Amino acid sequence: MDIRVGLGYDVHQFAAERKLYLGGIEIPGSQGLKGHSDADVLLHAITDALLGALALGDIGTHFPDTDDAYKDADSKILLEKSYQFVRREGYELVNLDATIIAEKPKLQPYVDGIRKSIADVLGCNVNTISIKATTSEKMGFVGREEGVAVHAIVLVKKR
Repeated sequence: MDIRVGLGYDVHQFAAERKLYLGGIEIPGSQGLKGHSDADVLLHAITDALLGALALGDIGTHFPDTDDAYKDADSKILLEKSYQFVRREGYELVNLDATIIAEKPKLQPYVDGIRKSIADVLGCNVNTISIKATTSEKMGFVGREEGVAVHAIVLVKKR
């Protein structure tokens, strides 16, 4: 079986004037993240993991922040387009595991909705998607509540 692994990492700082989107869903009552698109840091890390698995570049290669076409873009669309690149290469997702690192907001109540949202975008079973949330124990920029970081890893296989 021809399998590939991709790793994605992204960070965004908080921006009070924006809504917070993680995994394609709005997290109510929280300040958003700064970015050219909707700044969905989770979907950006997943997008980079998928593209990286097949050495197809990264999110900035395909959807540069210098292109006004992606200003305030829905990151679900960027993820979907990136997964189409992967599928065109003859691969499909086996599984995805991601960790959101944030002191706030508390994300456990939203994890199931996030998993479903991502599974819907990728057209896969929700059991393929693992999302975890943790803090950085008050250390670093995340610990100072300045932003959010995400690590994502994917396994893809040749169809």
